[in-house]
Amino acid sequence: MPLTDTKLRALKPRDKPYSQSDGKGLHIEVMPGGKRVWRLRYRLAGRQEKVTLGEYPVYSLAQARQWLADCRTGIARGESPMRAKRAAREQTAGLATVETFAEQWFANVVCLNVKDPLNIRRVLDKDILPAIGNKKLGEVTALDVLGITDRIKNRGADQMALMTRNIIKRLYSYAIARHLAEVNPAALVEARYIATARSRDVSLSPEEIGKLLRAIYSSSMRRAHKLALHLLILCMVRKSELIDAQWSEIDFDAAQWRVPGERMKMGKPHIVYLSQQALAMFEELNVLSSGSVYVLPGRGSLRKPISKSTLNVAIRTLEIDIRDFVIHDFRRTASTQLHEAGFNSDWIEKSLAHEQGGVRGVYNKAEYADDRRSMLQWWAEFVDRQIEEGRTVIIGRFGKESRAG
Repeated sequence: MPLTDTKLRALKPRDKPYSQSDGKGLHIEVMPGGKRVWRLRYRLAGRQEKVTLGEYPVYSLAQARQWLADCRTGIARGESPMRAKRAAREQTAGLATVETFAEQWFANVVCLNVKDPLNIRRVLDKDILPAIGNKKLGEVTALDVLGITDRIKNRGADQMALMTRNIIKRLYSYAIARHLAEVNPAALVEARYIATARSRDVSLSPEEIGKLLRAIYSSSMRRAHKLALHLLILCMVRKSELIDAQWSEIDFDAAQWRVPGERMKMGKPHIVYLSQQALAMFEELNVLSSGSVYVLPGRGSLRKPISKSTLNVAIRTLEIDIRDFVIHDFRRTASTQLHEAGFNSDWIEKSLAHEQGGVRGVYNKAEYADDRRSMLQWWAEFVDRQIEEGRTVIIGRFGKESRAG
C-alpha cells in the first residue's frame, strides 16, 4: 500500500533499521535513532543501485515522489542517480560556497525567470552574502538564517526579513535539485516566526490621510522626517528612492526630480513632476540638509543619507487610530484616490514607474508629462484639503503661498 503522511508520522524506531515501501523502489528507512530517510532502489544495466534523497519531513511525501519521477526519467535514459549524486558531492567539496552557487543561481535561474531580478540582487548583496557567502552550502544552518532575518527585523523591516528568508529557501531548493545540498536551512525556519505575510491591499481613506499627516506634523520627530513622509505621499515614489536622493537630481527651475535608473526598481530612469507643494518642501529640505549632497542626510554624518529604517521607526512612534499600514501603502493610496477621481490609468502607472506588460506595454511609450504634472498638482491640493479638516497644529505653508510670503 502507498504511504501517507499519517503512516509516516506514526513510524516508530526499532532496535534495527527497517523500511516501508511507497512503490516503484521508493521507500522510507527508519533508523534506530528515529531518523526517517528517503531512499530509492533501482536497476540499471542489470545492476541494482541505491540512492538517498534525505530525511522526512524535510522532504515531504510529495517531494519524494517527484524525486522518484525525476530519477526514473534519468534511468530510462541510462543515467545513474547514484553516480550523479556522487559526482555532485565531489563538485560541492571543491566548489560551492554560498556566494559561488548564488551567482550561478542568479544568472541561470533568477535572471531568466524572474520579472524583476534587481530586487533579489539587492537582497543577496545587502544581507545574504555578507552573512553566509563564504560558507559551504552544507554548512549553513537554520540558526544562520535566523541570524540574518533577526538583523533585518531589528532595522524595522519585518516584511523584508520574510522576503529574505524566502529567497534563501528558493536558492537552496535549486541547490537540492542540483544535488549540491541535502537540507534546506530556510525551510526549517517557519515563516510565521519571522513575520505575518501581509495582504497588500491597504489604501488609506481621505480621512485617514488627513489624520496621519496631522499626527506626523504634531509629533516630536525631526522636521526633515515630517517633510520626507509628506513627500512620499505626494510624489508616489518608493521609500528607497527618496532616502538615497541627492540634490543633483532635483531641478528647481523645471520643477522635476530625475531619479537615475540604478536606483529604480525596474532599472530605468524616472522623472517625478513636482507639485508646488512638493517643490516648496524640497526647498526647505535644501536648507535643512546643511550642504550635504543628500536630500536627507543622516544625523551622524552629512556624507550618508538617513538609514532605511528611520522613517519606519518614526511612523511606529505615532499614536494614531488608523488601521495597520506600511509606508509602501502610500503608493497604493495615491493610485486608488487618483483612479477614483477619474484620472487616466496610464498617467497614474507612469507616475508610479510601473512597466505595463503585453502589447499595450510595447506600444505605450508616452510619458504624458503635462498630464502627469497637472494630476500631481491636483493630488497635492487634494492632500492639503484632507490635512485642513480638523487641523489644530502648525504644519507650514507650502506651494505658492510659501514662496510669496
